[in-house]
Amino acid sequence: MERIQRLRERKEELLKAGEATRKQIAQIADEDSFVELSAFSFSEGSSSAGEGVVTGFCTVGGYPFYLVAQNFAQDFGGLTKGQCEKIAKTLDAAEKNETPVIWLLNCQGAKIGEGVNVLEGISRLLLKATQLKGTVPQYAVVGGNVYGAAAAIAAVADVVFFLKEGALAVSSPLVLSAKEGKELKKEEVGGYDALKNAVLPAVKVKDLEEVAAHIKFLTELFGEEVIDAELNAPAPAFEEKAGAEEVLSLIEDGLELGANCAPEIKTVLGRVGGIAVAAAVLNGVKLTEVHLKKLRAFAELACCYGLPLVLFVDCLGVEETLSVNNSAILKEIAEYLNILDAIDTAKISVVTGRAVGLGYSLFAAKSAGFDFTFALANAEIALFEDEKGAEIFYGNSTEGKEALLEKYAREHADPVNAAKGGYLDNVIEPRFIKQYLIASLQMLLR
Repeated sequence: MERIQRLRERKEELLKAGEATRKQIAQIADEDSFVELSAFSFSEGSSSAGEGVVTGFCTVGGYPFYLVAQNFAQDFGGLTKGQCEKIAKTLDAAEKNETPVIWLLNCQGAKIGEGVNVLEGISRLLLKATQLKGTVPQYAVVGGNVYGAAAAIAAVADVVFFLKEGALAVSSPLVLSAKEGKELKKEEVGGYDALKNAVLPAVKVKDLEEVAAHIKFLTELFGEEVIDAELNAPAPAFEEKAGAEEVLSLIEDGLELGANCAPEIKTVLGRVGGIAVAAAVLNGVKLTEVHLKKLRAFAELACCYGLPLVLFVDCLGVEETLSVNNSAILKEIAEYLNILDAIDTAKISVVTGRAVGLGYSLFAAKSAGFDFTFALANAEIALFEDEKGAEIFYGNSTEGKEALLEKYAREHADPVNAAKGGYLDNVIEPRFIKQYLIASLQMLLR
């Protein structure tokens, strides 16, 4: 009886030490579904109950998950070798049982005093999380301060949810403030809006209940290729305009990833006619390195989980600036094409606006591996933009500028020209875009 009583006392200590963390878990997990694992796992000589992290398994929306929740109340959630090993053990179980992982991150960085020991633990943890990528989905929740090595965990995740109070940074805002010579607020350093060049699959949320709803949606999307849907539901009229807003209306219950980064490209997970897709909408884009990084990462996500990749293309090629020319854009083009080639599910491209130069070669060309390529009747496909093309082809003409632009568009940019060469499967009336998409996706289902 004495040992049982002592066990109860120890459990009470653990519950008290991780009270706030367990409340967060309760907000995201189904009621009474969380089962804690490795509760009494401690580093030798550690005074932190639970090693600053709570691990276990639960269900969310009825679906099973392993869960890792850092306890900020214990040494600011500081990473220790013991914490890393405890988390890695959970990831091993997730891999063995092919079960997704939810991370509730809240960590000020590595715990001072462990030296190289914690560095070894961090390396093991990050490698294990990376090995899980593409095997099972990982969802990271940035709910507080996530600094140092812990921030790298979010970079591995398939989707990163940001709460209002969340901040993600490789270096502490205090360190960066000292470097910059001015006081920086944490949201200025690592808030959702501040990380516009981080190219993370980020989603801004208001609370953990919204996180749970998104995770349930994504689990169903990744797990159920097709659901019943109204195939003949009317689509918005595209005759007047085929911009991002109109195109996005085709996607049912879409969840946009990375809206804070390169907003000219919308990357959305959702369904078209009940079929799960990863859709990217290029909205009048002139390509930079960041655009290519975002598209590559999104294509990789589609590849990992077998989602058809659908591109809606309005792209004017590469931005003609010195900074872009001197960036890693050429490397990113190669990496994007490498991922595109690796995707063995459906790849469909629809030119909704203009596909100029590399805007066509990368995102609509048959030779890039697209199963189906379509263009709206009012789209343009050309080697050059209208003004440059008109100057090249009709530089000696005495006709007015507007007449020459119209002539170039008619003679050199009409998508029917590409169709004549066998490079388009069809040129379609805008109002039939949804029907063509659904038919093509159904044909390519495997």
